[in-house]
Amino acid sequence: MEQKTRTEYSVMNASVAMIAQFLAIFMGFITRVVFTRTLSEGYVGINGLFTDILNILSLSELGVGTAITYALYEPIAKKDIKRQQILMRMFKNFYRGTAAFVLTAGLMLIPFLDVLMKNRPDVDHLILIYVLYLLNSVVSYLLVYKKTLVDAHQLNYLTVINHNGFLVLQDLCQIIILLLTKNFVIFLLAAVLCTFCANVTMSRKADELFPYLKEPCKERLPEDEHQDIVKNVKAMLMHKLGTVVVSNTDNLLISSFVGVITAGIYSNYFLIIGSVRQVLEQIFQSIAASIGNLGVMEKSDKVHKVFLQLFFIGQWMYGVAVICLFEMLNPFVEFAFGKKYLFEWQIVLVLCISFLLNGMRRAVTVFKESMGFFWNDRYKAVAEAILNLVISVALVIKFGVAGVFIGTIVSTLLTTTWVEPYVMYKHCFKQPVGCFFLKYIYHILIIVFVWLCTNYCCSLYNGTAFLNLLYRGVICALLPNLLFILIYRRNEEWKELWRLVKKIGKKVFRVIRKCQ
Repeated sequence: MEQKTRTEYSVMNASVAMIAQFLAIFMGFITRVVFTRTLSEGYVGINGLFTDILNILSLSELGVGTAITYALYEPIAKKDIKRQQILMRMFKNFYRGTAAFVLTAGLMLIPFLDVLMKNRPDVDHLILIYVLYLLNSVVSYLLVYKKTLVDAHQLNYLTVINHNGFLVLQDLCQIIILLLTKNFVIFLLAAVLCTFCANVTMSRKADELFPYLKEPCKERLPEDEHQDIVKNVKAMLMHKLGTVVVSNTDNLLISSFVGVITAGIYSNYFLIIGSVRQVLEQIFQSIAASIGNLGVMEKSDKVHKVFLQLFFIGQWMYGVAVICLFEMLNPFVEFAFGKKYLFEWQIVLVLCISFLLNGMRRAVTVFKESMGFFWNDRYKAVAEAILNLVISVALVIKFGVAGVFIGTIVSTLLTTTWVEPYVMYKHCFKQPVGCFFLKYIYHILIIVFVWLCTNYCCSLYNGTAFLNLLYRGVICALLPNLLFILIYRRNEEWKELWRLVKKIGKKVFRVIRKCQ
């Protein structure tokens, strides 16, 4: 297999991720529009509710995928095939157990579904629908462990193409099913079949790339290495708990305290915000293996420099994204789904602030996970989960939907925002974290300034939903980026980014010329 540099792998993975994710998001949006216009509000509500229930059950995965991916970086860098085989066998056994647990726990929840739904919607075959959601979740664990080895070899673009390709195929099938039959059960069966086929295809590709996966392996890891993995898995359990509670209880709280219909309205916003988040996170995730390799091969000063560069890129991307979301979410929802699915602008603002806070920590999270720092901040995740639940429940009673999202923001500010950078600087970079926090605040203030300028320009015109969306789209695409360039033009990270862009541009131009 031809070896590339970390930068080349990162650029290739990120580029493919962007294109594939945009295509998948476009098709997912079309499917959602057809879904909301062919089925009742009740189906929209239970879709978000059942998805969140099964995301919570995914806690059983314990984050072992992240821990074993980290463990793979060193043997891959040293071309130690035997250790890779041992780790993949561990991974396979664990995921089989996970699939069995999710199936069992999911079936045991069936008698309690009414408790999770305030004003149960009038939907036929509700239990069967839930079982199909559960089956799709269980199928997603089968054979997926081989994807981890492909990603760890910095070949993330292959898994992205496979995953998003089958998502697009699934969306096409589901659109046809809805238009022809309006049958939600067949709609879900298509999802189960596509998930299974995607995993089988990826498994065969991994076997083709790494034939040693099919060789018998009876050896075990040395006890100290085994204990290190167990230790990291325990830490990732706590991190997974925090992530699941913070990310996947919003629909449950809204459904339980406000109503399933309101949860359905939120699920449309979650689809759009989540789609933007997926694009940006896919970029970060596509370079995770390169960061893992960097941590194994380079000194901490070099790693720190790359981290600051990635943090700068991340705050720029998420800064532009949050401005676009705030200005365009309501016009987009009104145009695509109708006025009855709109939230007030105050709720949209809270959603966008939460999106920005979580986005600006992505560089820290990717570095922390790729370099194996799971243990040092394990209690942070538990504290965040408890704070999120307590504050969200207290505020949803008084403020309704907005209270749920304010609880998420407060719990993030009290824990993750400062703990994760502190851990990275203390244990990885071995530097004081104060300068980073000052840099963080500086970037936040710039984003707020650019946001206010963009909001003023967007407020100058207010036409129909479509024209308003078009006008704001042009403003949001141009103005924030121009202002960022003006503000950061003397910044060292911007100069380095511009040099990288020009370098990549020259390579692309040479490839194009060769193809002519």
